[in-house]
Amino acid sequence: MDPILIVDDEEKIRSLVRLYLEREGFLVEEAEDGRVALEKFRAGQFSLLIVDLMMPDIDGWRVCREVRESSALPIIMLTARGEEFDRVLGLELGADDYLVKPFSTKELVARVKALLRRSRGQLQTVTSEITAGTLRIDKERHRVSIGEDVISLTPLEFDLLYFLAKNRGRVFSREQLMETVWGYDFYGDARTVDTHVKKLREKLSHPSVKGMLVTVWGVGYKFDPDQVH
Repeated sequence: MDPILIVDDEEKIRSLVRLYLEREGFLVEEAEDGRVALEKFRAGQFSLLIVDLMMPDIDGWRVCREVRESSALPIIMLTARGEEFDRVLGLELGADDYLVKPFSTKELVARVKALLRRSRGQLQTVTSEITAGTLRIDKERHRVSIGEDVISLTPLEFDLLYFLAKNRGRVFSREQLMETVWGYDFYGDARTVDTHVKKLREKLSHPSVKGMLVTVWGVGYKFDPDQVH
């Protein structure tokens, strides 16, 4: 059973999320603020983190940032309705996904399951390893390297890169990427995809691979090794 840590200063939300996750067989721990969350994260072993951004003292942004410094643990952040800047910043700090309050518990459970499948590397694939110049994407080992250097990616970043590379040259819209890579229908802001592509480009900035992730304006994104100059 996968242990999940819920971080929210609202007890009602923690209790509701816990109820629905435990019904699905998950082990759940709670933290009422960011300080307690970081203490539990460092002391325990969790499969996924659900964290509210707006909390007193240590907020969700700091929790995401500090967790990402040492772990690729999947993170779902909870945000207030209409706070687009908060969502984008949270994604840039390392969160994998977000839900806007008030949210559907059914949708939350679906996203939790999708992220856990991704973290275990269970997307169905035919090719286990992809190479493009000095870039190597090893599906079985969930490992990306440029030459001798290993690149640290979150599970979602890895699957996004793998999917695009596996379909090199083909352009995918943001909605197609959300439905295929994220593993569920997309109800939120398409800039979620933009943010993750931006993070991938930052990590793949080596001159030998820079430019492989291509923006096709008005359409979406593609992987094209021929774009490297």
